[in-house]
Amino acid sequence: MPPATGAFVMKDALISFGATEYGNQCKEMRLVPDQPHQVYKTLVPDGAAVDVDNATWTLKIAGLQINQTGGLADYLNDNAGTPVDLVFEPKRGGKSAAVTVMAKHTDFGGETGSWAEVELELPCVGSPVFTPPAG
Repeated sequence: MPPATGAFVMKDALISFGATEYGNQCKEMRLVPDQPHQVYKTLVPDGAAVDVDNATWTLKIAGLQINQTGGLADYLNDNAGTPVDLVFEPKRGGKSAAVTVMAKHTDFGGETGSWAEVELELPCVGSPVFTPPAG
């Protein structure tokens, strides 16, 4: 069997909120679907009814806590409670996702002797729009 194609290592990602890029501040970013399903079992082996709900999406972020102009934490705190636009390419030049998320306040501070970080989940407004790479 030949090796799989299209796999990638998460690096050189494009992460922008509005016109500002924040890829150099994040170590993790994921768009995560929540798509529950229901199964109704009947009294016969092949009589189960199955349904899958529409997905709701969440953006998971982890990165440096930069609480000054140009920092993602600063941007999210300044825009907390408002919708903000995100463009995310896990590998620059590859498939991208565009979605609106609701900004939330981030942590402020941290542990002695370690990087101050943020880790939070932002609810998406609707579903991401996935776009194949140009070319």
